[in-house]
Amino acid sequence: MKKSIAIMCGGGPAPGINTVISTLAKTFLKDGYEVIGVHHGYKGLLSEDPSLVFFDFHRADRIFSRGGSTLIMSRYKPKDSDFKADFFKKHNVKLLVTIGGDDTASTANRLTKYVNSQNLDVAHVHVPKTIDNDLPLPDRNPTFGFHTAKDEGVRIGNTVYEDARTSENWFVVAAMGRSAGHLAFGIASACHYQMMIIPEMFNKTKITFEKIINMIISSIVKCKIQGIEYGVALVSEGVFHFMEEDEILNSGINFTYDDHGHPELGNVSKSHIFNYLLQVKLKELGIDIKSRPVELGYELRCCNPIAFDLTLCTLLGIGVKKLFDQGVSGCIVSANSKGDIMPLYLKDFEDNEGKIPPRLVDIDSDMAQLFINNLFYIKEKDYDEAKKYLPNPEAYDFKKILNWN
Repeated sequence: MKKSIAIMCGGGPAPGINTVISTLAKTFLKDGYEVIGVHHGYKGLLSEDPSLVFFDFHRADRIFSRGGSTLIMSRYKPKDSDFKADFFKKHNVKLLVTIGGDDTASTANRLTKYVNSQNLDVAHVHVPKTIDNDLPLPDRNPTFGFHTAKDEGVRIGNTVYEDARTSENWFVVAAMGRSAGHLAFGIASACHYQMMIIPEMFNKTKITFEKIINMIISSIVKCKIQGIEYGVALVSEGVFHFMEEDEILNSGINFTYDDHGHPELGNVSKSHIFNYLLQVKLKELGIDIKSRPVELGYELRCCNPIAFDLTLCTLLGIGVKKLFDQGVSGCIVSANSKGDIMPLYLKDFEDNEGKIPPRLVDIDSDMAQLFINNLFYIKEKDYDEAKKYLPNPEAYDFKKILNWN
């Protein structure tokens, strides 16, 4: 019976998934393997009647530069009791390739361990993906999909900034990124936004809505002092990940709640929250500024990959074959800054509690500090002029808000 490999995707989409799938298919087909794609992640893989795609060269070749994923994704996470080896036996699978986050990788390690206990020999290699760029890869190498998502965010972001200039309005933009500010930082710095707020800035004080809104107002007033009547403030969704729940509950925003009584943040637009709170505060201060909310979210996940990610994803796909040929299993495929393929293991990332801490923006780096210092915000030298708009300018001093003085 012909040997095969199986490919499945877990979690949410990221630009470049199809490039990885296409490269895997082309590379293994050349060596005589059957290449099987599995729809619906682990739910499909472990079902009685999985929905499958059997790749030939032409099917693989059509998708390599497309966004999204030709294999339907799923966040389903099976328990050990759900594991079965039927699929692997039926199709003579010799390698399971998973594309996803750390949960997808750890589940695959458990699954292949079980499958191999059933007198089978199935290797596993994981290809990590996230637009959040928060996986702590060596050399601070980016995760695939990040640069494309940032590029699309900048494309939309520049249009938003042009609208701000054209209409002399302010925009409050919120960007995806989970607990890390990489995406927000990359978009805001590339678009020359007047204000950028990421969770890593709050390294000396706790995050509150009041501080976030005061930082935006600091930027608005600084611009007014300089004769600029428009601007954009970008806030990373990551601020919610470090915000105390009472702060969220007492914000005045009407949330829906899950079965445990926690606010369901995924059901609301973060930019609308920040913009609403900003409008309330501006009205209290008597500052006549119009602001509009813009959410940079799901539209960044399925766009066509740019050249950087096309190259990286192709390299990672070929790299899976290299590791498999070397007999390496239970690993994550990675490429260093020189393009050398190397295996990484979950234990390389895990902390003492077995969790993978997210890679955050290095807020003390020269790059971060230079961009932050180039933002528009009130400093002590601006207090006298700022009193035209604010009764207490010191409360809107950017660095004092962050306790950076």
